[in-house]
Amino acid sequence: MNTFTIHTQSKQYPTIIDHGASDKLAPFLKKNFPSVTKLLIITDENIAKLHLSTFEEKMADFDSVISYVVPSGEKAKTFDIYYQLLTFALEQKLDRKSMILSLGGGAVGDVSGFVAGTFMRGIPFIQIPTTILAHDSAVGGKVAINHPLGKNLIGVFHQPEAVIYDLDFLESLPLVEKRSGFAEVVKEALINDEEFYDWLLTHIDSLETLSSEHLSYFLSQGMKIKGSIVSEDEKETGVRAYLNLGHTLGHAIEAELGYGRITHGEAVAIGMIFAIQLSRDLLDFSFHTKELVDWLNKLGFMTDLPEQLDSQRLLNRMKLDKKSIGQKVRFVLLEKIGVPKIEEIEDTLLLKKLEEFQAKGVSK
Repeated sequence: MNTFTIHTQSKQYPTIIDHGASDKLAPFLKKNFPSVTKLLIITDENIAKLHLSTFEEKMADFDSVISYVVPSGEKAKTFDIYYQLLTFALEQKLDRKSMILSLGGGAVGDVSGFVAGTFMRGIPFIQIPTTILAHDSAVGGKVAINHPLGKNLIGVFHQPEAVIYDLDFLESLPLVEKRSGFAEVVKEALINDEEFYDWLLTHIDSLETLSSEHLSYFLSQGMKIKGSIVSEDEKETGVRAYLNLGHTLGHAIEAELGYGRITHGEAVAIGMIFAIQLSRDLLDFSFHTKELVDWLNKLGFMTDLPEQLDSQRLLNRMKLDKKSIGQKVRFVLLEKIGVPKIEEIEDTLLLKKLEEFQAKGVSK
């Protein structure tokens, strides 16, 4: 079992990573929340079919446990679903001593946390991730829904009471979702830890045959990296923005293709390659790009910008990025592995680099 504590200015909370970790949830609640009135499990259609009934059995000792199933993926993160969840919570008479249990991937965690953060001005919630991708979003308290004009633009900071990461849930994870989550692990290594990045290159040569030891190690390392950054900058006024390496272009790709047409991690992987190219051009970042591209390709990632995307439209999307100030696009770049830097990039230069990247790919 791998356990550690996430420390933020507003709260500290435990993270438990293990096979069967969800068995520890009920004892945790009885010890730390003995007067909880109702438990609302929020999950999605896919996870409901696979795990909801078993998970509900684990909560059988509690008097009032109710569930709500949302659509899978980014379709869960809409105003309509958010409103429906609030209405359901009110109809079921949740109060300020009720709790939300978020059982699912990153999208479920985002909408569940946003409901928890705004219902009656905030009630507690716990993250129970069921995907590799959610290792990143489950830590740090950034919860949000999407707007048609951009991803995660409507949200709050609301820290969970715990993260209970049951590795058994990952056994049913499709390969495409493993790939999506792994991109965030690569990001965490690039912005923080060259030794961890080298370990990933050396040890992970397939996402289809991940050992439990390797899975547990890279998940815990990624979460610790994110936790250390969040502890320094909970509300993203400084260094926490470094966690957005690859996301400025990645989010724009997701929005332009249509949410769900490409996974978050696959879009972020393309965004990271582009950010590395910018880092080489603008910051003289010395990096073996071909090694990274070949490795990601071997793991099944696409690393080129889709041909059907328009550079000007991508630029317009990036201007809506939360790091942008005064319609100036700001990118997380790398001076070297573990040394990120935020740079404002002029529109004309960015358009030129996007067009080059789309036409030729990244220079090796």
